[in-house]
Amino acid sequence: MLRIERGHQDRFKSIYKGMHSVGVAPQYASTLGKNANCQTLVSLTLASREVPVMVGLRLFLPESWTSDPTRLNHAGVPLDCRDYRTKPEIALAEIDRVRGGSAPFGGVLADAGYGMSASFRQGLSARGLTWAVGIPYKQKVYPADVAMIFPVAGRGRPRKRHIPDATSVSAKAMLEVAKWRKVSWRRGTKGLLSARFAAVRVRVADGPPQRIRNSGAQHLPGEEVWLVGEHRSTGERKYYLPNLSSDTPIKPLAGAIKARWVCEQGHQQLKEELGLDHFEGRSWKGLHRHALMSMIALAFLQSRLLKQAKGEKRIAGSPPQPSLPTIRQAIIERLAKPPDLTCPQCGHCISHRSLTNLPK
Repeated sequence: MLRIERGHQDRFKSIYKGMHSVGVAPQYASTLGKNANCQTLVSLTLASREVPVMVGLRLFLPESWTSDPTRLNHAGVPLDCRDYRTKPEIALAEIDRVRGGSAPFGGVLADAGYGMSASFRQGLSARGLTWAVGIPYKQKVYPADVAMIFPVAGRGRPRKRHIPDATSVSAKAMLEVAKWRKVSWRRGTKGLLSARFAAVRVRVADGPPQRIRNSGAQHLPGEEVWLVGEHRSTGERKYYLPNLSSDTPIKPLAGAIKARWVCEQGHQQLKEELGLDHFEGRSWKGLHRHALMSMIALAFLQSRLLKQAKGEKRIAGSPPQPSLPTIRQAIIERLAKPPDLTCPQCGHCISHRSLTNLPK
């Protein structure tokens, strides 16, 4: 199954103290866990099993940039990229671009930075896509069997609009009484990976806002989806909304949610081993060229991994598959040594250095 993910999910951030690098502004930096002066890129990764290939990196421009034509001109931002767009809007545009190129994928995975956006979830559903996104524990949901009723007014004017017969609660509260069970989703290097999961069908509170009795304005029930909770061995709890079918068992639900680790690995390799976060320029073009070369390098190294692993059977005692740093070092050493050339007349080898002394 092919998967596509917004990085954001996985947003690559570089920390700066200046203000002239394109897109830099005070915003939340996940690497620090707080607001900082940084750049944010929306990433799109196509993954199949354990092979991630990044297919999109687009810089997010805060309003402090899109409202300042002078800064945009100095950074060389193209005219068609100067309108303000939120990160979920950029992510949906990138998905449309990949779909327009006929790239097949099975579903969309995203972290809570995108999953908390109702417009992003609704945009995915409107495109007929299967998705699984992280959400904050405060995300409001309704029971799946919530009904819209026409209340009888005790006093005053008669009611003109239907309201839900149940009150929305947080995702955390909804799963407090749910049944939790241990689920394993894949085998890692140290055995099966498992955690405790709970899943219930809900309707997300992302419909139009409306005043409901004495509770003030609340969002009406929206799409029916799964609400999944994960209780990790560290004590940390995570919450997700997948729109998989209502008859999906909990193990496939957990597997779909945790499939994002493949993309996370690709992001980590891109930053730590291929220098994505080493860019020190200021221009829009320079940043995106640097990002493109990093993406090409990752795709090339992944192709080398696949080529070496093709046709090989993993048996007990066999050497492990080479890592990306190992392959990268081998390529560097090979490129550093010029190939020997053979003279077409005498058949002797001609070194790269002696070519300059050949008669013209």
